[in-house]
Amino acid sequence: MEKAIEVINLHKYFGKIKALNGLSFTVDPGEIYGLIGPNGAGKTTALRILATLIRPTSGSARIFGLDVEREANKVRRIIGYLPEEAGAYRNLSGTEYLKFIANFYFRNKREIKEAVYEAEEISGLGERLRDKIKTYSKGMIRRLLIARTLMIKPKLAILDEPTSGIDIIHAYHIRRIIKNYAKNYKVTILLSSHNMFEVEFLCTRIAFINKGRILVEGSPEEIKTRYEARDLEEAFMEVARSA
Repeated sequence: MEKAIEVINLHKYFGKIKALNGLSFTVDPGEIYGLIGPNGAGKTTALRILATLIRPTSGSARIFGLDVEREANKVRRIIGYLPEEAGAYRNLSGTEYLKFIANFYFRNKREIKEAVYEAEEISGLGERLRDKIKTYSKGMIRRLLIARTLMIKPKLAILDEPTSGIDIIHAYHIRRIIKNYAKNYKVTILLSSHNMFEVEFLCTRIAFINKGRILVEGSPEEIKTRYEARDLEEAFMEVARSA
């Protein structure tokens, strides 16, 4: 079976700084796969390479068989990418923003209308979509951006810290949006997160990453069992101590 993601021995240097150090992992179609690690571990660098925004120093990465360097344009047609610090146009309403984005991906009015309707439903923001984005909370903006990313029905959605810095209510909704969308549309999702509860709720498999390499990989339950840990946070600390 063709892998949704195949990363082989990725290295990335920024000057003398080694961001990735032989990173390798695979993700099957339909999985929700999580990269977990401290700040500076290499998570965002890996996601940006897969999103074709930066090139690796060495190694290779393929998405549904497409090389992220040699076939970057084809890769961009099948992925949706949401960076941690993404924003939206503050003087547009939520619906206006979704229409604006949809015009980049769809060719006719029917497709645009369907995509915007889909995004409105995904966001769950209801009547607030008529209001200007500058009146939204950070959590509302994040829900809008998740909807924008998923409305194009990507084969792979790449989500960098999808609930970072937002309150528990909006985080609750975003987690369920992600899980339900992956289940209903068979979309593969790769995400990074600091939130251990989040990845345990969402992910079929996870990888602990530190200093640009994977320390341990498996399902949340497998990892907890392996390290005789009550939760993933405790397991991560055991992994970090033994690394």
